Amino acid sequence: MAKSVAQLRQELADNEKRIAQEQHKLQRLDNRIRYCEDGERAARTHRLITRGAAVESVVPELRDLSETEFYTLAEHVFSLPDVKSAVFFAVTEHQKRVQRGG
Repeated sequence: MAKSVAQLRQELADNEKRIAQEQHKLQRLDNRIRYCEDGERAARTHRLITRGAAVESVVPELRDLSETEFYTLAEHVFSLPDVKSAVFFAVTEHQKRVQRGG
């Protein structure tokens, strides 16, 4: 039994409507992904700014250093054995707190 032209046209219209709905659904999902990624980027930017501000508040003289000088100093400081062990200790304690759920 063959479909009439009217039935085929209706089927085509229904399918086009479904395609449009799925395209909108895909666009909403893309927007959601972008929102989440932007949120992660914003959180990272906020963290970097607040930690940089904390470093400058502890050692205000760092404001006078160029970016290259600051990075050179940071590499030197973070390579010192006492600093390495302090960072290791802080990270280890943080991980223990996270694992305990608090």
